[in-house]
Amino acid sequence: MKALLAASPDRPSTASILARVRDIVSAHAEIVAEVDVDATELSSNLQFDRLVAVGGDGTLIAQVRRVLERGVPLVGVNSGRLGFLAEFDVESLAREARSIFGPSPLIRQRMVIEATVRRRDGEMVFRGVAVNDAVVTAGMPFRMIELQLGFSGQPGPDITGDGVIVASPLGSTAYSVSAGGPIVHPDVEALIVTPVCPHSLAFRPIVIPSHTDVTISVERANPGSSLVLDGQTNVRLAVGDIVIIGRHPAVARLVGNPQITYWQQLLSKMRWAAAPTYRDRGT
Repeated sequence: MKALLAASPDRPSTASILARVRDIVSAHAEIVAEVDVDATELSSNLQFDRLVAVGGDGTLIAQVRRVLERGVPLVGVNSGRLGFLAEFDVESLAREARSIFGPSPLIRQRMVIEATVRRRDGEMVFRGVAVNDAVVTAGMPFRMIELQLGFSGQPGPDITGDGVIVASPLGSTAYSVSAGGPIVHPDVEALIVTPVCPHSLAFRPIVIPSHTDVTISVERANPGSSLVLDGQTNVRLAVGDIVIIGRHPAVARLVGNPQITYWQQLLSKMRWAAAPTYRDRGT
């Protein structure tokens, strides 16, 4: 068993646990290399069976994109603030290490999103991958923009507002839910389309089949209008551009913690359905 360790040792929260993570991993696998958690493409000569990513959810998302085409299972060890996607901390990593680095770990397969940008003349100028969401956002100077939606060639509504979010089920609890979108279980094969501050009382988020492509035509834009993938990749947009968002053919393979369920994560990390503070309950 060979493992690649990805971390940013200059971050205090990561540095504080990195040595222990290294000890746990090396007791069950050969660490072939340690790399920073940037977007640098990994050498094809670097062969490994597990990628252990130490950091927050942003770190895990970036590393999913980094090894997506390889199909290598990714182990997320949380050293960030929330850690909704990373299912392990140091203690659970040590407890489950034999299974994680064994022949049959628990693998959670998660769909991811592919986004392309084409100019008015049809020239493709960008193709990228998003794990959580692809967002067309108004940008500076933050005037409302106008977008035309389409669904696999069928016309959809116009949007006048601050933009639109197309999220994966895994990303439904990120930007989309903050904008009023639904929570969608990550086992569901779907895309979630959520408007951002639409100038309409009738535009509600919609959940569509994962085989549907969402087309977003830019009708009016700001100088800073952009397509943003996972809050990490930014592509400037102009009037006439067409953004096409759909399911990526590959899937993310995340090593799961058998002691944790999605419902537990919603309750403990997202405080799903948290009740008001009642005096008679003492909470």
